[in-house]
Amino acid sequence: HVQLVESGGGSVEAGGSLRLSCGVDGPPYSRVCMGWFRQAPGKEREGVAAIDSDGTARYAESVMGRFTISNDIAKNIVYLQMTALKAEDTAQYVCAASPLSCPRAEITGRRFKYWGQGTQVTVS
Repeated sequence: HVQLVESGGGSVEAGGSLRLSCGVDGPPYSRVCMGWFRQAPGKEREGVAAIDSDGTARYAESVMGRFTISNDIAKNIVYLQMTALKAEDTAQYVCAASPLSCPRAEITGRRFKYWGQGTQVTVS
């Protein structure tokens, strides 16, 4: 079983930056792939970024070049550094873990088994 706790959300002006953190508690075999998802009111959940245990990262086209996912294995924390934020980035951001390797193409939630509660990001 894996427990995930997100932090770092808040309100920021457009063009600003935020760094989200996801504290991970669980055996390594249960979190081979770590991902960040977001969901805005009235919209479908979107896979934002994912990182494999070997450090290979993948991003949604909507955040490519602006967001960076990283995994501090020693601290058991997965980060999502967000820069050049836009109003359309406003959403609830959720961390997720999968015992499988990350999706090769679109980052979908189907492969992810464990989910955090989320942290709100508001860009105005």
